[in-house]
Amino acid sequence: MALPNLSEADRQAALKKAAEARQKRAVLRERIKKGEMSFADVMKKSDDPIVARMKVSALLESLPGYGKAKAAKVMEDLGISESRRVQGLGARQREQLMERLG
Repeated sequence: MALPNLSEADRQAALKKAAEARQKRAVLRERIKKGEMSFADVMKKSDDPIVARMKVSALLESLPGYGKAKAAKVMEDLGISESRRVQGLGARQREQLMERLG
């Protein structure tokens, strides 16, 4: 797939938008890590573009007591690809994650 030719102004606007989204996801991960938001709270907001575009692995790793190994184990047990984003989870995968972590 060819990338569109963007003007310099469009390119800068896209870079700024992407940086803001990364910053918002970082703030969300920090809130989860501190226990200000539970896994269930995050999943309820899965229609929010910031949450929807977050990788499931990053979300799990943000949970208190979870690191890369534990998150990978949960995803492997439930058959979730490591590249899957929250918006791409199927109904069954969401249900299984909620039973396990919610």
